[in-house]
Amino acid sequence: MSKHRRARSRTRTPARPRKTSGSSRRVVLAATLGLVTFAAGWVYTVDQKAVGSAPQAWADHRPPAADRAARDAHRDIPRDALQGLTGISEQTRAQIPAESRQLVLVTGKAPDSSESTATLYTRPAAGADWARAESWPARNGAKGWSTTAERTYGDLTSPQGVFALTEAGGLLAPPPGTRLPYDKDRAFVASGRGVNGESLAGSFDYVVAIDFNRRPGRSPLDQAKPEGEEKGGNIWLHVDHDGPSQGCVGIPKEAMKKVLETLDPAAKPVIVMGPEGF
Repeated sequence: MSKHRRARSRTRTPARPRKTSGSSRRVVLAATLGLVTFAAGWVYTVDQKAVGSAPQAWADHRPPAADRAARDAHRDIPRDALQGLTGISEQTRAQIPAESRQLVLVTGKAPDSSESTATLYTRPAAGADWARAESWPARNGAKGWSTTAERTYGDLTSPQGVFALTEAGGLLAPPPGTRLPYDKDRAFVASGRGVNGESLAGSFDYVVAIDFNRRPGRSPLDQAKPEGEEKGGNIWLHVDHDGPSQGCVGIPKEAMKKVLETLDPAAKPVIVMGPEGF
């Protein structure tokens, strides 16, 4: 720095020295020393972070690679891209029919968990953002989830994917305002016990058929399985019986009433179901 000052002094016209009081010189000297001290401390701090054991300390606190990948995958998907939905991937959202205006989203706690959450969404027009209406605790298959290609009869998993909701039924009369085709039938009585030995009484008081391996336009009781018996079928949204299912989704009885009162065939309702982030 001193060389640059000398070079400049040779090119400037000398100026008459200006008298400076002792107190002013002391203030300037103190400020200069403070600036030098701050700069030295800043360089020391940066150097300490840039060398030695600091990078290892950061590495020790980084999350596992799998956790980072999952976190970054969700971070890369703007909420706007999901049109107000959460807990699913952009690939899953893209499978939702553009004309659908009502949706039940079931997100499982984990791929092998029977605990999940069911949320009812609606939107005012095709292609608009979804608005959350209500949410409830839910249960799915005892062994979690499987893709529609992997699922087999009796494997105790729920099929993940996007499915239409076209027919309903139950042991009880439909709640007021129900618009889905509704089959009230005494055959809606579950036999035996649940997976954990719990009573199944009342499970089929209200059901909505999930269009997985079934013929739309038929009662939920219809046993036809167009894709073959080996994939299983008769997957319903029904009243929770305080235990995991063999593949259906159970929600509280009052929630089932709300769903039946809300779903409208004209709104092309669907259910989107699978483990968190699927």
